[in-house]
Amino acid sequence: MAEESSEIQSNQEIVQAHEPNNEEINRSVSNVGDSSMKMEGTRETCRPYSRLEPQPTKGEVWVWYVYELCSYFVHTVLIPIVFSLIIGQIVDSPTEPLRGWSKSAKGLACKIDEMELYERLTHRSVSIGNSKVSPLEWTSISWGIGLILASPALRFVSTNLDHGQNQVVIAGAATAIGAFFCLPVGFFKVTWIFPLYVAPIVVAITVSTASHTRHHGLMIQGFTGPSLQRHQFPNRRGVTSRLSLNATGVGCLGSAVIVAFVYYMLRIQDIFTGLWVVSIFSGLIWLAGIVHVFTLRPGATITSPLPKDHFLSIFKSHHGLGTLIVVGLSSFTSMCIFTGGVLFLVGELCLKPVFLLYFWLIYFIFPSVSLPMLQSVQLILKTNAVKMHLLGLILSLVTSGIGFQFRKDNWERHYILIFAALQSTSTGVMHAFARVLLMDCSPAGKEGAFATWFSWVKMAGTCIGFAVASGAAAGNVGTSFGIAFCTAAVAMVISIYGNISDVAGAVAAGLISEEGEMVSSSIANGSDHSNSINNDDDENAKKEAVPVGEEAA
Repeated sequence: MAEESSEIQSNQEIVQAHEPNNEEINRSVSNVGDSSMKMEGTRETCRPYSRLEPQPTKGEVWVWYVYELCSYFVHTVLIPIVFSLIIGQIVDSPTEPLRGWSKSAKGLACKIDEMELYERLTHRSVSIGNSKVSPLEWTSISWGIGLILASPALRFVSTNLDHGQNQVVIAGAATAIGAFFCLPVGFFKVTWIFPLYVAPIVVAITVSTASHTRHHGLMIQGFTGPSLQRHQFPNRRGVTSRLSLNATGVGCLGSAVIVAFVYYMLRIQDIFTGLWVVSIFSGLIWLAGIVHVFTLRPGATITSPLPKDHFLSIFKSHHGLGTLIVVGLSSFTSMCIFTGGVLFLVGELCLKPVFLLYFWLIYFIFPSVSLPMLQSVQLILKTNAVKMHLLGLILSLVTSGIGFQFRKDNWERHYILIFAALQSTSTGVMHAFARVLLMDCSPAGKEGAFATWFSWVKMAGTCIGFAVASGAAAGNVGTSFGIAFCTAAVAMVISIYGNISDVAGAVAAGLISEEGEMVSSSIANGSDHSNSINNDDDENAKKEAVPVGEEAA
């Protein structure tokens, strides 16, 4: 702690770049700029021993943000909300409940249209053989099919992201295919065809998110160098946290735009066509994010055969595997609380549609404000990624616990908005710092393998959370919140007692060399193939350093 404290204090000094023509960095430059320029000397020291990533340009960082803006809504709004609503418009109208259309299960007065929409979503009207499921359950089944189809591709994707020159093709094809399947969802008004739409979208977002996450890890190496001394790690922590938090905040804004469009289309006469337009618009926005693939960094060129178990590298890392488990549990918790909460607000509290819009907007916009503030808090308190992720779990624990405790009460409107703000912050923090923690545990040359599993497990946790809250727990918010509370508690126990650490994970991955050790030896310990990796970008890496505060701000 003394070493880290000393290093943070030294960050206030002005650092000179290694090229003679570089300008002095101004003291008002952001923390990202200070930290990454502080690392420039380390990058030069490490050049002879390992692959050196060129420092990201301002354009590369912003395009990386843009892809989060254009894709984050896919698993937060498009699949769980838009597709469920479209399927709900295809099924036959449900029969009127015994209490009538004008009252909820709590006996509160409701609008008939609102209750009909709720019953369409939760009533089991989609036939599967001899059984029936609700549109929400049919969406979760289609989601699960997509995850199953994505499983065999994990090996191919992880290998080709880390090695070779096909990164642009893989990410570009995934984005284009996913966007394409958003377009025809309204052509055939039958429910059985939706797995053919949803499953390819799930596969596509899984692959493209893996590529996006890998790019994050490589950019961090470009800012900080391939290996650091332990006392320099706080500088890396500041850079990677800033990038991930900014991207998450931008992604939440994209979700807010889509959900506002959904609300507008629910107010028109032809809801089905309106929701189809939302799906088309979502696909076009997603496709616009394809510009990100042109900034992707190539993989390493290997001169020896790649091990067949390369895609299983994360299971050989204690910290990586622990992070993966926590990611799945936290994703489950977030979606379970969100889905259960929305169904409770609509089906039991009968909130006015405009108030539901306020709830959605606060949920998706508030992280854009709260996450940058938390970045400042992190730097002041010098907390690591594990503790910040724990903060997200604690917030989920609070919201689910309070929701469970007062599940039988009629919630006041201002409490609901506070609930939305807290839970959205929790979701954003867990998403951002899970990515940070995983990349801290990823050895050089294996970012793609780690990112692929991260993407798939996160998507699986989100899918299962949606399935639980919209299936057996639909109409029973106590069950959704109770399960989410227990899951968050388990994730906290694993985080605390599972010996998961960003610093220790980085040491094990070869990203940090202990004091007095040669950097080259730490790199060798972190990657099995460091001797066979040739740097294709050495010439680009020798370019003059640029003030990074302007690039990553």
